[in-house]
Amino acid sequence: MPIYEFVCEQCGSRFEELLGSGAGQPACPDCRSTRTHRLLSSVSPPSRQPRGARVRDSESRRREREAARGERLAEAKKKRQGG
Repeated sequence: MPIYEFVCEQCGSRFEELLGSGAGQPACPDCRSTRTHRLLSSVSPPSRQPRGARVRDSESRRREREAARGERLAEAKKKRQGG
């Protein structure tokens, strides 16, 4: 099922919804109004999506940054607790 983006005409909220081909308009998750309409969403062409070693490299760098951040937070917490 594709994901569609909608906007509520009553409250202006934007939301995404998984819908099958025969489904009607979904209700707004914020105000429950059924006055919604589907927006045109842009798609990324396949040639623009990152592939291969660059993706793996950036993912590993992200994991390393997150691990270092976790260590810094743990050290700061220890210092605050007087340890």
